[in-house]
Amino acid sequence: MRIGELARVTGTTARALRHYEQAGLIGSGRAPNGYRTYEESAVVRVRNIRALLEAGFTLEDVRPFLGCLDRDAFGPPSAGALRIARDRLAVLERRIAAQTAARDRLASAIAAAERERAEREAPPAGEAGGGPYG
Repeated sequence: MRIGELARVTGTTARALRHYEQAGLIGSGRAPNGYRTYEESAVVRVRNIRALLEAGFTLEDVRPFLGCLDRDAFGPPSAGALRIARDRLAVLERRIAAQTAARDRLASAIAAAERERAEREAPPAGEAGGGPYG
């Protein structure tokens, strides 16, 4: 099958497929007209690559899984695969913590700015609207 068909069947883009190929995760042949061609088995491999990427792995993280990417279902994970998964999870947790801290700082800055603005715009005590005759 050609690259466009593989992209359509797997829900990815031709650009992503070329990137996977450049990373050595998939291979292709060439038709007489120079177009890339892929074996039918590439569908399962690309879907598995995408599943790993969507789980937070990087293309480099995917490389050790090459031996099992051509099956519809992964078997029991190896010790190496579990180590990679734990390492990737730790990276994601650090990123989440950093983003949460940044969000909290921004929320605090916005709240402080809103309080300061409200104080500046509030009429001083004793002016119009401040008493029963105001």
